[in-house]
Amino acid sequence: MSATSETAPPAQGSGGDQPSSFSLDVEHQTIRGALQAYVGKLRSGDPGALPSVMGLVVLVIIFAQVSDRFLTKNNIGNLPGQGAYIAVIGMGLVFVLLLGEIDLSAGTTGGMCAAFAARAIFTGDLHGAWPSFLYWSLVVFMLAAIAIGVWLKAWSGAAVVAVGVALVLTGLVDNGAAWAIATAVMLGAGVGIVTGFLVAKVGIPSFIVTLALFLAWQGVLLFELNSQPIGTTDYELWYKLANANLSNTWSWVFTLVVVGGYVGFTLWKNISAQRQGLAHDAISLVLLRGGVLAAVGIVVTYLATQNRNTNPYLVISGIPWAAVIAISLMIACSLALTKTTWGRHLYATGGNAEAARRAGIDVVHIKVTAFTICSAFGAFGGILLASTSHAVSLDLGAGNILLFSVAAAVIGGTSLFGGRGKPRDAVIGALVIVIIPNGLGLKPNLGVQYQQVITGVVLLAAAAVDAISRKRSQRT
Repeated sequence: MSATSETAPPAQGSGGDQPSSFSLDVEHQTIRGALQAYVGKLRSGDPGALPSVMGLVVLVIIFAQVSDRFLTKNNIGNLPGQGAYIAVIGMGLVFVLLLGEIDLSAGTTGGMCAAFAARAIFTGDLHGAWPSFLYWSLVVFMLAAIAIGVWLKAWSGAAVVAVGVALVLTGLVDNGAAWAIATAVMLGAGVGIVTGFLVAKVGIPSFIVTLALFLAWQGVLLFELNSQPIGTTDYELWYKLANANLSNTWSWVFTLVVVGGYVGFTLWKNISAQRQGLAHDAISLVLLRGGVLAAVGIVVTYLATQNRNTNPYLVISGIPWAAVIAISLMIACSLALTKTTWGRHLYATGGNAEAARRAGIDVVHIKVTAFTICSAFGAFGGILLASTSHAVSLDLGAGNILLFSVAAAVIGGTSLFGGRGKPRDAVIGALVIVIIPNGLGLKPNLGVQYQQVITGVVLLAAAAVDAISRKRSQRT
C-alpha cells in the first residue's frame, strides 16, 4: 500500500471512527493551543501586527526619553486628532492592498470631496455658487457612477451614490455640515466605482489610473474652491470631528459597548459553533481575550476621563471623537472582512485572482467594491484632515498624505503583495506615523528632516519584514 493510501489514526474522542478530511472543523482550541498556533504563524512567516507593535513601543520609549512632555495626558490626548485622518484613509487602502492593487488618488479624492462639502455649506447654494459646467459635470459623473455600479452589480455602491445625487439635486447638501459631509462621502463612493471600473473592467493598471486621478482631483479641488481656501472652524460638527471629546459618562458607555459587544459576540459565536460541532474556542480563551480587552479599555478610559488641560480651571477630558470614529470604523471593517462572504472572497481574490475566478468568484465585482470603499474612506479622511487643519486648503490631500496613509497600512502589517492584512493595521500604523512628528516636535532643535528620515526608515523596515515573511511563507 502506498503512503498516500494509508489510513490515518483515529481522532481522539472519535470512538474509533476515522476522521474526515474536515476534522479541523471540530477543533476545540484552548489557551495553550492558541499560543501554539500563534507561534506557528510567526514561524511560517506571518508576523501580523507584532513588528508594528514592537516598533510603537520602541518609539514611545525613545520619545519619552527625548522629552518629559511626551507621555503627559495632554500630549497623548492630542494624538487621535492628529492621526485619525491617516488611520481612516489607510483603512480604506487596506481593502485595495489586499487585492495587490494600489490607489494613489485616495488623498486627493479626500481633498476634492472635502472641498465639495465646504463649498456647499459656505455658499448655501452650491448650484448658484458653482459655474454651471462644474455643477452639471458633478451630477453627470455621479449618474455615470450609478450606471456603472448597476451594470457591474455593485448594488450598495450604486445606491449610496444615488442618494448623493438626490441630495445634490434637491439642495439638501447645502443645509448644514452633516448633509454636506454625508454627500461628500457618497461622492467619494462614486469616484471609487469609476476607478474600480477602469482597473477591473477596462484593464488599466491601478497605478496608472490612480496616478492620473491623483493629478486630476487636485485641479478639480481648485475649481471647487475658486482658488480660495475655506475655514471649517465655524461649522461645529465639522470642527468637533478632530477637536472634541466625548463626555466622561459617554466615554465609559463607549468602552462598555465595545468590550461588552466583543465578549458577547465571541461567546455567542463559539457557543453556536460548539452546538453545531464546528471549530470553536474554549470559553476560557474567549474570557481571557475579553479580560485583556476590558483591562486595556478600563485603563485607557480612566486616563482619558482625567483632566488633561494644563489650566486647572478649564477641564478637557473624555475619549476624543477622532478615536471613537477610528475604532468604530475599524470594528465595522473587521466584521465585513471576516464575517461576510464578500470579505472571504476579497481575501481569496487577493491571494490568487485567477484561482478565485475559476472558483466562481466575480473578481470584477470584488475589485470595484474594494475601490468604492477605499475612495469613500478617502473622502471621509479628507473631511477629518480639514477638521484637523481647520480649513479646506488649496492642496488638501496632496503632498505626503497618501504616502503616510499607505505607510500606515504597510507598517501595521498589511502586505503589499495582497492577500494579507486587517483594518487594525491601519490604526496601529497611523499611531506609529503620528508619533514620529509629535515626539520630534517636542524637541525644537530637531528639524523636520528628522521626521522624513525616521518615517522613511520605519516604512522601509516594514516593507522588508513583509517581503522576508512572504518568502519564508512560500518556502514552508
